[in-house]
Amino acid sequence: MTATPHTDPDCLFCRIAGGEVPADLVYRSDELIAFNDTNPKAPTHILICPTEHIATLNDMEPRHAGTVGRMFLLAADIAREQGFADQGYRTVFNCNRLAGQSVFHIHLHLLAGRLMGWPPG
Repeated sequence: MTATPHTDPDCLFCRIAGGEVPADLVYRSDELIAFNDTNPKAPTHILICPTEHIATLNDMEPRHAGTVGRMFLLAADIAREQGFADQGYRTVFNCNRLAGQSVFHIHLHLLAGRLMGWPPG
Protein backbone atom coordinates (compact mmCIF):
# COMPACT_ATOMS: atom_id res chain seq x y z
CA MET A 1 0.00 0.00 0.00
CA THR A 2 1.37 3.41 -0.90
CA ALA A 3 0.77 6.11 1.68
CA THR A 4 -1.76 8.71 0.61
CA PRO A 5 -3.33 11.51 2.61
CA HIS A 6 -6.07 9.01 3.50
CA THR A 7 -3.86 6.21 4.86
CA ASP A 8 -1.20 5.88 7.54
CA PRO A 9 1.54 3.34 6.77
CA ASP A 10 2.07 2.78 10.51
CA CYS A 11 -1.61 2.08 11.22
CA LEU A 12 -2.55 -1.58 11.67
CA PHE A 13 -6.08 -1.09 10.30
CA CYS A 14 -4.80 0.81 7.25
CA ARG A 15 -2.44 -2.09 6.62
CA ILE A 16 -5.31 -4.59 6.95
CA ALA A 17 -7.42 -2.48 4.54
CA GLY A 18 -4.49 -2.38 2.13
CA GLY A 19 -4.04 -6.16 2.22
CA GLU A 20 -0.60 -6.01 3.86
CA VAL A 21 -1.73 -7.66 7.10
CA PRO A 22 -4.03 -10.68 7.00
CA ALA A 23 -7.37 -10.59 8.78
CA ASP A 24 -10.42 -12.81 9.00
CA LEU A 25 -12.56 -10.57 6.77
CA VAL A 26 -16.32 -10.53 7.07
CA TYR A 27 -16.89 -7.71 4.56
CA ARG A 28 -14.88 -5.54 2.17
CA SER A 29 -15.73 -2.61 -0.08
CA ASP A 30 -13.80 0.42 -1.28
CA GLU A 31 -15.11 2.35 1.73
CA LEU A 32 -15.41 -0.17 4.59
CA ILE A 33 -13.89 -3.36 5.90
CA ALA A 34 -15.15 -5.65 8.64
CA PHE A 35 -13.17 -8.40 10.28
CA ASN A 36 -13.22 -10.63 13.33
CA ASP A 37 -11.38 -9.19 16.34
CA THR A 38 -8.30 -11.24 17.26
CA ASN A 39 -9.00 -10.59 20.98
CA PRO A 40 -12.78 -11.03 21.15
CA LYS A 41 -14.80 -9.78 24.11
CA ALA A 42 -17.91 -11.72 23.07
CA PRO A 43 -18.62 -14.87 21.03
CA THR A 44 -19.10 -12.54 18.04
CA HIS A 45 -16.77 -9.54 18.00
CA ILE A 46 -16.39 -7.87 14.62
CA LEU A 47 -14.60 -4.59 13.92
CA ILE A 48 -16.01 -2.32 11.20
CA CYS A 49 -13.57 0.28 9.88
CA PRO A 50 -13.45 2.84 7.11
CA THR A 51 -10.64 2.27 4.65
CA GLU A 52 -9.78 5.96 5.01
CA HIS A 53 -7.57 6.68 8.00
CA ILE A 54 -9.40 8.69 10.65
CA ALA A 55 -7.53 8.41 13.96
CA THR A 56 -10.34 9.16 16.44
CA LEU A 57 -13.91 10.38 16.47
CA ASN A 58 -12.44 13.79 17.34
CA ASP A 59 -10.74 13.83 13.92
CA MET A 60 -13.95 13.38 11.96
CA GLU A 61 -15.14 16.04 9.59
CA PRO A 62 -18.67 16.65 8.26
CA ARG A 63 -17.74 14.73 5.10
CA HIS A 64 -17.34 11.57 7.21
CA ALA A 65 -20.97 11.53 8.38
CA GLY A 66 -22.09 9.23 5.56
CA THR A 67 -19.23 6.82 6.19
CA VAL A 68 -20.09 6.51 9.87
CA GLY A 69 -23.76 6.02 9.03
CA ARG A 70 -22.84 3.24 6.61
CA MET A 71 -20.72 1.62 9.34
CA PHE A 72 -23.86 1.28 11.48
CA LEU A 73 -25.91 0.05 8.50
CA LEU A 74 -23.24 -2.57 7.83
CA ALA A 75 -23.36 -3.64 11.50
CA ALA A 76 -27.11 -4.23 11.20
CA ASP A 77 -26.65 -6.12 7.91
CA ILE A 78 -23.99 -8.38 9.45
CA ALA A 79 -26.20 -8.99 12.49
CA ARG A 80 -29.06 -10.09 10.21
CA GLU A 81 -26.79 -12.22 7.99
CA GLN A 82 -25.19 -13.97 10.96
CA GLY A 83 -28.55 -14.53 12.66
CA PHE A 84 -28.25 -12.53 15.87
CA ALA A 85 -30.12 -9.34 14.95
CA ASP A 86 -33.30 -10.36 16.76
CA GLN A 87 -31.50 -11.68 19.86
CA GLY A 88 -29.57 -8.45 20.26
CA TYR A 89 -26.13 -6.98 19.82
CA ARG A 90 -24.09 -4.01 20.93
CA THR A 91 -22.19 -1.46 18.85
CA VAL A 92 -19.43 0.60 20.46
CA PHE A 93 -17.06 3.36 19.40
CA ASN A 94 -14.17 4.12 21.77
CA CYS A 95 -12.44 7.50 21.54
CA ASN A 96 -8.92 7.82 22.93
CA ARG A 97 -7.04 5.78 25.52
CA LEU A 98 -9.19 6.35 28.61
CA ALA A 99 -12.20 5.06 26.69
CA GLY A 100 -10.29 1.95 25.61
CA GLN A 101 -9.19 2.88 22.09
CA SER A 102 -5.98 0.95 21.40
CA VAL A 103 -5.77 1.27 17.60
CA PHE A 104 -5.99 4.87 16.47
CA HIS A 105 -8.14 4.34 13.40
CA ILE A 106 -11.86 4.65 14.09
CA HIS A 107 -13.66 1.34 14.30
CA LEU A 108 -17.09 0.21 15.36
CA HIS A 109 -17.18 -2.84 17.61
CA LEU A 110 -20.06 -5.22 16.86
CA LEU A 111 -20.54 -7.58 19.81
CA ALA A 112 -23.07 -10.39 20.19
CA GLY A 113 -23.65 -13.86 21.55
CA ARG A 114 -23.79 -13.10 25.29
CA LEU A 115 -25.70 -10.96 27.73
CA MET A 116 -24.26 -7.44 27.72
CA GLY A 117 -24.08 -5.77 31.12
CA TRP A 118 -25.00 -2.17 31.86
CA PRO A 119 -23.35 0.13 32.47
CA PRO A 120 -20.52 -0.96 30.18
CA GLY A 121 -16.89 -0.59 31.18
